[in-house]
Amino acid sequence: MTADYATLAKSIASLTEGEEDEVALMATVACEFHHADTRFDWTGFYRNVGNDLLKIGPYQGGHGCLQIPFSRGVCGAAARTGEAQLVSDVNAFEGHIACASSTQSELVLPVFGKGGRLIGVFDIDSNLRDAFSQADSVSIAAILADVFRDI
Repeated sequence: MTADYATLAKSIASLTEGEEDEVALMATVACEFHHADTRFDWTGFYRNVGNDLLKIGPYQGGHGCLQIPFSRGVCGAAARTGEAQLVSDVNAFEGHIACASSTQSELVLPVFGKGGRLIGVFDIDSNLRDAFSQADSVSIAAILADVFRDI
């Protein structure tokens, strides 16, 4: 089963309407995405806590890394550059942090709030190689922008 992004966007918009708490929004988004697509093995947020450091936020799946500096890994690259990171083979990504040995590919999107503030990153891991496409990235980024733009 792959995500139906139009339906997912409507569901998430309905569930999050009027909510202003970042953590509540993250928890709901992570849960909805995680259960929407069988490719999604780990789905969650790393929060920007300042000093170029990400700390784990709400997620679904096995363990995540507790903290990731902006200088390391796929999540750090997304936070540092402000650009989505679409990695078809994590073993080929220099500096990849293996929080879970099952992860084969990864899609990480920066999450921005009001005024372009970096809230954190949204990380989706798959136990399949080459699991994600540019279309996934664009669709997920649009949903994240709708949820977090005014936070």
